[in-house]
Amino acid sequence: MGSDRFDVLREQVRGQVIEEGDAEYEAARHVYNGMIDRRPAAVLQVSQVADVLAAVRFARGLGIEVAVRGGGHSAPGFGTLDGGLVLDFSARRGVRVDPAARLARVEPGATWADYNHATHAFGLASTGGIIGSTGVAGLTLGGGIGYLSRKYGLSCDNLVSADVVLSDATFVTASEAENVDLFWALRGGSGNFGVVTSMEFRLHPVDMVHVGIMFFDAATGAEVGAAYREWIAAEPEEMGAFLGFHQGPPVPFLPEEWHGKPVAVIAGMWTGDLDAGPAHWQAMLDAGQVLGSFFAPMPYPALNIMFDGLSGIPGLQGYWKADFLRTLSDDALRTAVAYAPGIPSVHSANHFYPIDGAVGRVAPEATAFAYRDVDFAPVIAAQWPDPSENDRNIAWVREYWTALHEFSEPGGYLNFQDADDQARIEDTLGSNYARLAELKAKYDPDNFFHINQNIKPAVAGGAAAAVPAERPAVLQAEAVPEEARQPDTAPRTANPAEGAAT
Repeated sequence: MGSDRFDVLREQVRGQVIEEGDAEYEAARHVYNGMIDRRPAAVLQVSQVADVLAAVRFARGLGIEVAVRGGGHSAPGFGTLDGGLVLDFSARRGVRVDPAARLARVEPGATWADYNHATHAFGLASTGGIIGSTGVAGLTLGGGIGYLSRKYGLSCDNLVSADVVLSDATFVTASEAENVDLFWALRGGSGNFGVVTSMEFRLHPVDMVHVGIMFFDAATGAEVGAAYREWIAAEPEEMGAFLGFHQGPPVPFLPEEWHGKPVAVIAGMWTGDLDAGPAHWQAMLDAGQVLGSFFAPMPYPALNIMFDGLSGIPGLQGYWKADFLRTLSDDALRTAVAYAPGIPSVHSANHFYPIDGAVGRVAPEATAFAYRDVDFAPVIAAQWPDPSENDRNIAWVREYWTALHEFSEPGGYLNFQDADDQARIEDTLGSNYARLAELKAKYDPDNFFHINQNIKPAVAGGAAAAVPAERPAVLQAEAVPEEARQPDTAPRTANPAEGAAT
């Protein structure tokens, strides 16, 4: 694919088009997961919505595959590809807050650290991820689990509207008022339906929170976990805290002899009255011998970035697995304890996130995220620096997941799954998969957006369309098709927000 072809795209966009051989190429092609080593034909650093419209028309005209990158945190590396075009939104990180309406408008390259910094200035927040460098758009489209889930639902439950470029380069807005079926699909259906160029979220009063972190010997994790299971169920929804298994991190409140050793951890925050915070942690302090602990009032954004230095480091090797647990059973806890000694590194995280409360008050059919009747979402997120350890650490994750899955639901949380979980997509989307496949056929009938946990378009009779697992990176035509050169002048859906989104 010669650069002369991408010169056509350069003429139509304001953002930089980077190809192999350009000084910026190596930096532009990499994503967070160091295990992903792909070489796109070009990376478009998107500057505005007009760039996306031009890029989609261009790629379709030449038969080029497209990957979309927001925060770049996708464990399977869906933000890049070999031989195709990457739409990179990393420079589009703006967040505009309307404190009176309690709404935030977010660009697709923004991270949760960006989002929380902007909203905290007004004492507001909505459910985001555990790691601040995670992208807002990707997390939300797959559901969005975080500290505020029990109180305010998933990230997608707080989505008010989204601007989207569809596979035919149509620009639309999806909300409860327009393109309602697309809005339904975006809330849990991931990036299957188009390129999201702007998102609007509902905000809630969250300012200072009371943070708690407690470490226990991992060998006592079954007993500590059982106590946690009862405690979190009884706590008001202002308590958002997860159970985890780690290697002891080098923090000052954990004795040095436990650094690098298997530990169980309870971590999270109380969002109610700060003075009441300490009393709400006491039951877990009484649950076993505490190796070390930390408690303090903190701004919510400070908690959101607290673990970035361990798990948010770009370039680490990474491999993830996920499930849904109806309950945190004794069998699941014993399995976690059995596999805790094999945790690959201090950067790895095995967490059990509570998703009861507000998450469960949304009907399974109300959004694409179907698992509303389970209490926990576990993730085995292994990360390590040395590629020579890949085979051993991947094997540990797979063996652990196989053992844990015996006590789990068929599906798993989409954002915590890896590339080899594609076979689980129907189980993961559960009762909503058939409707999602129909909407895929409506909005992306030839599966143009397929670099994701992919939903195949439905065909007549309800079966999935036969779409090749891999497409050629480019058609072998020598001439650039006219439709790739010329602006699309067909009528488009009017949208007053388009100017703001660009």
